[in-house]
Amino acid sequence: MTIISNIRAITLAVTGCLLGSMGVAQAAPSVLPIQEQAKSDYAKTKYPLLMVHGWLGWSRIGNETFNMDYWYQILPDMARNGATVFAAQLSPAHRTEFRGEQLIAQVEEVMAITGKSKVNLIGHSHGGPTVRYVAATKPEYVASITGVAGTFRGSKVADDIQNNRLSRTAFNILGDYMVAPLITWAQQQPDMPVDFDASMASLTETASADFNRRFPTTALAANCSSSGAKVDRGIHYYSWTGVAQATNLLDIDTVLMQLGPLSYGNLDNDGMVARCSTHIGHVIRDNYRLNHTDLANMMFGLTGLFAPDPVALYRQHANRLKLQGL
Repeated sequence: MTIISNIRAITLAVTGCLLGSMGVAQAAPSVLPIQEQAKSDYAKTKYPLLMVHGWLGWSRIGNETFNMDYWYQILPDMARNGATVFAAQLSPAHRTEFRGEQLIAQVEEVMAITGKSKVNLIGHSHGGPTVRYVAATKPEYVASITGVAGTFRGSKVADDIQNNRLSRTAFNILGDYMVAPLITWAQQQPDMPVDFDASMASLTETASADFNRRFPTTALAANCSSSGAKVDRGIHYYSWTGVAQATNLLDIDTVLMQLGPLSYGNLDNDGMVARCSTHIGHVIRDNYRLNHTDLANMMFGLTGLFAPDPVALYRQHANRLKLQGL
């Protein structure tokens, strides 16, 4: 443990020095507002949209001149179509409840900025259960919940990693001392808490089942052969996902997307999460030819040749919320 502690100390020291040399203040995590000139009101919802990234995610890396958004091209497109939209900035790796408490603070920030009494939450991957936590603990804040490839029933990939001592140790070292610190540094938030092992545990099917017992909702069906309620406690629930793994030869995530088929022993998943796990509320569609990262338009929007445009899916969903008076 001494070696690992030293690695972490060196990582934090290096990132701190780099930020200091750049003159960057270490501010508290905050939402990222999207500023675009609106050209239509197609996506103009009643309540603001708050987008919630998943595991090892971010809001925006870089600055106004050069940056990389987690939701590549999606948020500016919605803003140009009239949406009031923000991106949450949460710990890239931590327990669902911890990220949920971070999100509650940012929901309150969005409500203060906009003067609105509720928000529409859209969560990708681990962002799914994270927004569920807010709906369960602060339902008065939430107009709608949308899960995109949400890990509502967990991912067997996480179970397999956690149940193997070697893979668990290797992933924890990689996540806690390299990947997650790099993400927090790149967001100019080096002090943002990270607990990779806790995040992986939260993503397991076992822990997800426990989370769902503690924070129940009728929007989550009892099993995969039935449907959940579309509205629970006044909150509208939606979801969609894909069933593709390798979608583009230039994708750097292709190798990672093979973990799903290896864990599940089939292709009925998006490379990370089984189709059944993502179902909540009104399932818009669960078989898009998109993999787990495609569903957030990550990797600079690289998708399959005949795949749907992820940007259009979110724009259409904002219009769906608008037509529902949300």
